[in-house]
Amino acid sequence: MKAIQFLIGFALLALASSLASAYDPSRLQDICVAIEDPKDGGLNKPGNTTNRLGVNETEANVEQIPGLNTLGVSAFRIDYAPNGQSPPHIHPRASEILLVLEGTLYAGFVTSDNLNNTLITKVLHEGDVFVFPIGLIHFHVNIGKTSAVAYSGLNSQFPGEITIADTIFGAHPRIKPDFLAKAFQLDPNVVKDLENKFGNGN
Repeated sequence: MKAIQFLIGFALLALASSLASAYDPSRLQDICVAIEDPKDGGLNKPGNTTNRLGVNETEANVEQIPGLNTLGVSAFRIDYAPNGQSPPHIHPRASEILLVLEGTLYAGFVTSDNLNNTLITKVLHEGDVFVFPIGLIHFHVNIGKTSAVAYSGLNSQFPGEITIADTIFGAHPRIKPDFLAKAFQLDPNVVKDLENKFGNGN
């Protein structure tokens, strides 16, 4: 009987300790490093959207604002030209909430394999928000006729960003075209063309 009580007690203790560590503990410290240059980390100025994607992301993470160290938060200002897009990408260390300040965006994410790769989307207008879960492929695109602006908040001081096409087709050294052709069910010549485009930073 004592052996059974011991096993039950041990199992409850193990369960309690696993539940207690099922979330990220607070990383708050009693010190905040000041910004040396007041221009660092500002999100008040529009970004230059004259690039191949028609989008500019102004970051406010621990690299721009050292005071974010250990706080577990960061932000972006995202400026979009008409038809500008933040292409399919993931943040490996953070979930993201997107708030539209101006314009109309089409935003979405794809669930994981065990949820049948379901596409979840919404058209967002001024004041609307959308949440992208950590590690899922997501995107947003300006579908309006004018420029758009959004802010995003992430629950990591350095969330990281992996843009799918840039990562796959712009890898150095290149991933073998025959492998990618089979993986994406493409003609190897199409893969080579994509690798030439992304590999040259165009």
